Amino acid sequence: MARLGTGIGWRPEIADAVERMPGIDWVEVVAENTCPGHLPASLVRLRERGVTVVPHGVGLGLGGAERPDGGRLAALAERAGILGSPLVTEHIAFVRAGGPLTATPRLEAGHLLPVPRTRDALDVLCENVRIAQDALPVPLAVENIAALIAWPGEEMTEGQFLYELADRTGVRLLIDVANLYTNHVNRGEDPARALDELPLEAIAYVHVAGGFARDGVWHDSHAHPVPRPVLDILTDLASRVSPPGVLLERDENFPEPAVLELELETIRDAVRDGERLAVKRELVRLGRDARAAAGAARAGRRGPAGRGDGGGTGTAVAMAPVSAVAVAPPVASTVARTAGPAGAPALVPVPGVADVTRQRVGLAQAALLSALVAGTPVPEGFDRVRIGVQARALAAKRAGVVAKVAPELPVLLGDGYRPAFLAYAQGHPMRGGYRQDALDFVERVLLDGPPAQGRVRRELRTWWLDRSGPAPRSGSRLARVGRALIRR
Repeated sequence: MARLGTGIGWRPEIADAVERMPGIDWVEVVAENTCPGHLPASLVRLRERGVTVVPHGVGLGLGGAERPDGGRLAALAERAGILGSPLVTEHIAFVRAGGPLTATPRLEAGHLLPVPRTRDALDVLCENVRIAQDALPVPLAVENIAALIAWPGEEMTEGQFLYELADRTGVRLLIDVANLYTNHVNRGEDPARALDELPLEAIAYVHVAGGFARDGVWHDSHAHPVPRPVLDILTDLASRVSPPGVLLERDENFPEPAVLELELETIRDAVRDGERLAVKRELVRLGRDARAAAGAARAGRRGPAGRGDGGGTGTAVAMAPVSAVAVAPPVASTVARTAGPAGAPALVPVPGVADVTRQRVGLAQAALLSALVAGTPVPEGFDRVRIGVQARALAAKRAGVVAKVAPELPVLLGDGYRPAFLAYAQGHPMRGGYRQDALDFVERVLLDGPPAQGRVRRELRTWWLDRSGPAPRSGSRLARVGRALIRR
């Protein structure tokens, strides 16, 4: 895997600042927010300067029960080609559930949700990753996610789950140390144990980000400074393996460029601290080995029963230094022993996952997502308080993203926007992307009456009609709603 260096998440709000920042080796862009035919001028200039750009997907849902959508995969592949990227990345998560597979309503989470660490879920994830790998022109790396909730009956730790995923598919890993910290606070999981169990040689790069504590849990916000415990986990990781790349994620609440530059330097310092720690450990090990070898040599000169012979060939074998012993790589081989193109390992053919397995996973995910976004009963075994916290967090995120994709709405509704959207979200799950969510929200506001009255109501009605598509046929739902809005 190519060395990436130090990078930052490219966002339009900080595009100019990123171009001027010293020491930026690469950037990461949200794949779904990038239009291949209309790349932002800032990204074009960065690429012309030789800055690597990596597309980071958020909507594929590789951990979902259904096979990856071909259209989404094609779009991700297109972005990798247009950007000249050495790899693409996605998440170990599900983002939607329901539909024909489970004969339940299809629901969108609008967020990355954790997959259960079970054999069934791992089988589905591995097949989905293989499908994605076959469709992409460059290597795929997948990211561990942060979670507020834990699935009941999990069969593996996070490290074991990621190890088996990499072992069975050959996929690279994007390790988010902020997410390891989040899961430590929220789920009591030990970051050091996760690093112990990971196939470190599979790491493509590392994410670092900030968050905040609220409702008794840690929220991975990407909108706050990186806390010291996250940097400590980064140092621990860097003491075990030299990460090919490290990237700062910041999605909103952007500080001054000088503050971001200082944070990047702090991240570099944390990596250097890990490298120094690795050198110290190696020196200690070499000293220990040298002392052990000297002691064995003295014992050999004395020989059995104190004589001066060497004690036979067995002693020589026992005295072999640790560094001379071949150590097998951690990722063992569900990967075939034969080499593929350019020496890359070829994967062992694996039978497809049975539909009944996908259905089991799908039903469990649909029940959880329905409880989070549609107010249905919480599935057995889940922490009801945490489910409530997660549901509120999902609604708040929807409100925030809709405000970004339709910035006119918080301007028109003022302080009433957020409470109105949260009330709407309680009974109206997402049925498409965020733009559709904005349309559905405004439609509901107009049909229900308050808080939109007078001029605000007229402007909202115009906004909705302008964005609801071309002039509809008289019998369509759009026409019926339009007439109802006009009458009001």
